Amino acid sequence: MAASAKKVLEVFVTKIPWTVAGKEMKEYFGQFGAVKRCTLPFDKDTGFHKGFCWVLFSTEEGLNNALQKDPHILEGAKLFVQRNRRPFEGQKPNKDGDFV
Repeated sequence: MAASAKKVLEVFVTKIPWTVAGKEMKEYFGQFGAVKRCTLPFDKDTGFHKGFCWVLFSTEEGLNNALQKDPHILEGAKLFVQRNRRPFEGQKPNKDGDFV
């Protein structure tokens, strides 16, 4: 299967409270299906995470289960969860994590 035809089984999560760690995110999303990877980037200057992450599921079923639930509440905060939109090839994030 060509890489371009491969389905993206990943969600992009924002509005994550600063008190939540990557392990907790992986455990939370694990209730919807097997999580392959959870990437929670940290700010080198502050030591805190940036408030967003990517969660990669092992199956399409896990992805769909996570997308169907609304709202996602973790430590009293409502998370914003959406299907990941891949940046165009060659784009790199700037220092704020935005794609330019």
